[in-house]
Amino acid sequence: MSEKLKIKLSIADRVYPLTIDPAQEEGLRKAAKNIEQLAKKFEQNYAVRDKQDILAMCALQFASKIEQKGIEQTEGTKEAQERLRALDELVNSKLSLK
Repeated sequence: MSEKLKIKLSIADRVYPLTIDPAQEEGLRKAAKNIEQLAKKFEQNYAVRDKQDILAMCALQFASKIEQKGIEQTEGTKEAQERLRALDELVNSKLSLK
């Protein structure tokens, strides 16, 4: 069993102490950095000064990207299934001609 790692992440001018598996560190640090960058972008581009509103906008942005990827994957899967079905029908029709 691996040893836990204690780290501190800063998000929206607050420090969050976490105890994590070492394998999670890189992903968590990158996520915190992405949140900070997006929050700064929102602060600069919009007249929103409340950190809670900015964090809510960040959460919405990240969640919508995840949902959109899921939708695109579902659509891609459906298209692949339709192509496989058509290919299966073609193969079966060719096999039945012999």
